[in-house]
Amino acid sequence: MSLPDIKSSRKLAVQPIQQCSVVQLNVGGQVYTTTLVTLRKFPNSKLAEMFSAPLKLIKDAEGRCFIDRDGTHFRAILDYLRSEEVPTQNLLEVHKEAVYYNIKPLVKLLDESPQFFGERVGRQQFLSHVRNYHENLEVIIRVGRAEAMASRYTTIIICILKTDDDLARYNDALLNLDTKKESIVSFGPWNAQASVEDLLDCIKMDIEAKGYKVSIKPHNTEKGFLFKSHGFFYMLTFTWW
Repeated sequence: MSLPDIKSSRKLAVQPIQQCSVVQLNVGGQVYTTTLVTLRKFPNSKLAEMFSAPLKLIKDAEGRCFIDRDGTHFRAILDYLRSEEVPTQNLLEVHKEAVYYNIKPLVKLLDESPQFFGERVGRQQFLSHVRNYHENLEVIIRVGRAEAMASRYTTIIICILKTDDDLARYNDALLNLDTKKESIVSFGPWNAQASVEDLLDCIKMDIEAKGYKVSIKPHNTEKGFLFKSHGFFYMLTFTWW
C-alpha cells in the first residue's frame, strides 16, 4: 500500500470550507478545531455568515480560516456554541466579542449577569454623572508618569467635591493646603447616591485596570486641616517598582 501524497493531502486541507464538516480556525494566532454545525448554530449571527457559502474568510499559511480577533476570548464563544455554557470570567471582553459575532442569545445572557449588570448599569451609570471623569484619569496618569524620575513613588493630590456646597467651600480649603490649585486634579460634584468612597474606589479600580499600582489615602496638612472636616483632598500614590 502506497503512502498518501503529501501535496495532495495539503490540497485537501485547503479545499472549500463548505465541503468539510470539521474546520480549523486561526483566531488572532490561536488555533481552534470545531465543526460547521457549531459555527452555524445561530443562523442570523455574523459567525454563521462567515462560514456560509461562498466563503469570504482568508486562509493562513497552513490553510486554516483566519479571523482577525482576540483568540483568547473566542474560547468562551466556542464553549457557548458547543454547550450553551455561559462564561463567568472576563465578561466585558467576552461580551465585546459576542456583540461582534452578533450572537444575540449570549449577549442577552451576559447583559443580565450580575457582574456585567453591576458594571454597566450601576458603576458606569454613576460615573456618567461625574463630569470629565475619564479625562481626569488620563491627566492623573500623564502627570504621574512625568514625575516618575528615579523614584519608587509618585504622589498626586486629588480633590473630591460631591456637592455644590463642597465646591463653594473649596477655595477656603485650599488655603490650608500647601500646594498650587493647578496641580490638583478635581472630581465632581455629581448628582447620584454614590458616596465619595465609591468614587475613590472607581478611580483606583480604573487606573489599576490600565496596569498601574496605586493607593489612595486622605491628605492631612501640617496646618491642622483634617480631611474629615471637609472630605476634599486625597493623596493618590503610584508605586513604580
